Amino acid sequence: MKTKVGVVSLGCDKNRVDTEVMLANLQRGGYEIVSDPKNADVIIVNTCAFLESARKEAIETVLEMAGYKSGKCKKVIVTGCLGQKFGKELYDELFEADAIVGTYEYDNICQIVESTLNGERKLYNNCNNGLTFGSRILTTAPHTAYLKIADGCDNFCTYCLIPYIRGRYRSVPKEQIVLHARELVAQGVKELILVAQDTTRYGMDLYSEAKLAELVEELSQIEGVHWIRLLYCYPELMSEKLIETIATNPKTVNYVDIPLQHVNDVLLKKMNRRSDGASIRTLFDKLASKQIEVRSTFICGFPFETEETVAELKRFLLQYKLRNVGFFAYSREEGTAAAKFDCQVAERTKQKYVKQLYKTQYAVVEQLNAADIGKTYECIIDRYDGFDGKYHLYRGRTYFMTPEIDGCVSVASRKALNVGSFYNVLINGAQEYDLIGEVTE
Repeated sequence: MKTKVGVVSLGCDKNRVDTEVMLANLQRGGYEIVSDPKNADVIIVNTCAFLESARKEAIETVLEMAGYKSGKCKKVIVTGCLGQKFGKELYDELFEADAIVGTYEYDNICQIVESTLNGERKLYNNCNNGLTFGSRILTTAPHTAYLKIADGCDNFCTYCLIPYIRGRYRSVPKEQIVLHARELVAQGVKELILVAQDTTRYGMDLYSEAKLAELVEELSQIEGVHWIRLLYCYPELMSEKLIETIATNPKTVNYVDIPLQHVNDVLLKKMNRRSDGASIRTLFDKLASKQIEVRSTFICGFPFETEETVAELKRFLLQYKLRNVGFFAYSREEGTAAAKFDCQVAERTKQKYVKQLYKTQYAVVEQLNAADIGKTYECIIDRYDGFDGKYHLYRGRTYFMTPEIDGCVSVASRKALNVGSFYNVLINGAQEYDLIGEVTE
């Protein structure tokens, strides 16, 4: 009988891609993949270590999975960012883990599982700065796939551990990306979501200049691709060429994720961000003129944050009316430059700022949703929710909605629809961050 392996994936969509590559490697190696950990002989926990809260979740998950050792499970293996950054500490202290594996070992996962089952407890976290890339077992809906185009980061923002975990920025050669995208489309994928720590930097290390716009154009030539979506674009590298590509390429949705973190000049400089408030506003004016919707994220309570800097951010939100925004309380991470800054903000104050900003953003969303009523949007159908006696009910998304992190469209249809296909939906209502609509004939 085949050894059964279950995998729990934590953290971001980039980590999800690593998990999917690892699953494919295990399957090719003769292991059987199971979805329920209670049925697994070996459980792998692919971890995140970006924030203290993520590290806590990872440890708690490892301990939970170790509880299955009282049943069928024989070994628990920890992989990912936690193993890469804190491997020695985990090896010395987390005895529930039977192997600790870093982010550059996924090609060796079959041998690691075999050695661990044979009783060898070992730390695997070399720093060869390789790239995890290749065939995958998708864990998303079969019509949507994340496409990781690079790993690592060269930005060295003062609050962030990523360069110390994932290493320097490394682009995947364009030919490999296009080939892999063709494989995904052949499997039924219709929406490609491009991700990296900084997608706008793509190609600088390989081609001496940013090549994201060219990559998007090549991917759009693949027959069967319907939507291409860009996440994690840094504002200072949003070139005119890239903006024009987003606005005019028929397969690239008019949506971009730009993690701003703030708009105040003092805080941006303290964060070691390369943009300032004026350049951000100039960029957002350009994007608005091209009808490109924006998602962003902001850090609340970074050192030196005040009521005045929060008020400045509120004014920005009210002016530019972003579709989707996330606010996160600053996490003081040991090993980052910002952890040593004076003027640290109290946790209670950080949470107060988060609530204030979400309240402002919700007012913006209410305005945007009200303006959407009566409009018709093309939507991809993600899942079937049942039949209410009159309508078939579905969950879908339109172009300004990334799966899982943004809102959705609740879709009603008198006729049955195909999950993974695209339909025109007339919006007739809204509920909080979601839209409600009916398929038009």
